[in-house]
Amino acid sequence: MQPRSVMDALRLPPMRFITSWWPWRSLLYLTTGGAVGLAAGAVLLGLLLAGAALSLLVIGLAGFLAAALSGIVVARVERRRLRMVDDIRLTDPHRRPDRPGLRRWVATRLAEPATWRELGYTMLMVTALCWLDGMVVALWFWIVTALVGGPLYIHDETPLSLTLAGAVFGVILGIVLLYPLSAWAAARAAITQAVLGPRMETSAELTEVARSRARLVDAFEVERRRIERDLHDGAQQRLLALSMQLGLARLELPPGAPGAEPVARAHELAKEALTELRELIRGVHPKILSDRGLHAALLEVADRAPLPVDVEVALPERLPGAVEACAYFVVVEALANVAKHSAATRARVVASVSGGRLTVQVRDDGRGGADPARGSGLSGLADRVAAGEGTVALASPVGGPTVVHVELPCGS
Repeated sequence: MQPRSVMDALRLPPMRFITSWWPWRSLLYLTTGGAVGLAAGAVLLGLLLAGAALSLLVIGLAGFLAAALSGIVVARVERRRLRMVDDIRLTDPHRRPDRPGLRRWVATRLAEPATWRELGYTMLMVTALCWLDGMVVALWFWIVTALVGGPLYIHDETPLSLTLAGAVFGVILGIVLLYPLSAWAAARAAITQAVLGPRMETSAELTEVARSRARLVDAFEVERRRIERDLHDGAQQRLLALSMQLGLARLELPPGAPGAEPVARAHELAKEALTELRELIRGVHPKILSDRGLHAALLEVADRAPLPVDVEVALPERLPGAVEACAYFVVVEALANVAKHSAATRARVVASVSGGRLTVQVRDDGRGGADPARGSGLSGLADRVAAGEGTVALASPVGGPTVVHVELPCGS
C-alpha cells in the first residue's frame, strides 16, 4: 500500500523510504515554509507599520484590517503547500457572503472564527515556525555541504584520503538525517492540519445540529405512530372483518361440502395474517407503550420472550415519548440478541431514572463473547441510542455474562 503522507512514509523500511520522493518533498516543504513565513512576516509588519504610522484614521484602520485579513491568504498558500507532504486536501472553511460587495465580504470574514484562527497561525508561523523550518533545512545543508565539500576547500596537511572518507560519511549522514528532517515536516503538517483544518465553528452551530437531530428523531417518531395508527385502524380492521366473514362462511358450509376445505384453509390463513399484522404493528409502535408507558411495555416484552426475564423498573413518571420508544426498542433488540446468540437461560432488565438520565440495563447468563462487528444487532442498537443522544456500554467476556448498559437523556 502506497503511503499517503510523510508520516506514513516514515514507517516504511529504510531503503524504501530513502529511495522514495518523501524525504525530498519534506525538504521542499520546509524550505518553502521558511520562505513563505519570511514573506508573510515582511508583509504583515509592513501593513501594521503603515496602519500605525499614518495619521488618518480611515487609512490606518484599512491597514490594520488588511493585516488582520492577511492570514486568509497565508492559510490558502499553506493548504496548498500541505499537499507536498500529505495527500489530504483541506477544504476552505470560509462561507460565501450572503450579499455581493467588498464591504460585505470584509464584514463576513471578520465575523468568522476561521479568519482569526488563520491570523493566529500566520503570527505563529512568522514568529516561530518559519525560523524552525529554516534552521532545520540550513543545518542539514550545512552538515552535508561541510563534509561532502571537504576535499574542495581543505588544503592543509590533512590527507586527501581522510577528506574523501569524510565526504563519503557526509553523504551517509545526510541520508540518515533525512529521517529527523522528514519527521519535523510531518509535525509541521500536523500543526497545519490541526489549526487550518475544517471544524464546527461555533457552539451555535453545534446547538443547531443537536436541535436538528432532535427534530429528525421527533419527526420519525410521529411518522412511526402514524403508520401504526393506519395499520391498526385500517388494514387490521379489514383483515379482522375478512377473518370473521370466512369464519361465518365456514360455519354455514356443511361438513364434506366441496368448498368447505378451501374456506377453512382461507380462514386459517386470514388468522395467521392477522397475527403477523398485529406483531408488525407492535414492532412499529406498541399500543401499550403509548397508553400505559414504558413499565407496562417492558413487562409485556418480558412475557413474550422465549426465556424467563426479570423486570425491575423504577420510573417516577411518564418520560418523553421518544425516550420511551428508544428504551423499549433497545430492550426488544437486546432480548432478541439474547435469544438468538447467547444460549442464556435467564435475563434481567433494569430501568431507572437518576440525574435527568434514563438508565436501562439488560443482563443475561449466556456464554458471552458478543461483538458488534459480527452483525449481532448491537451496532443498530448503538445507532438508535446515538440518535437519542445517549450512550451504550457493552460488557461481554467469553463465558458470560453479557451486560448492555444504556443511558438516555430524558429531562426528568
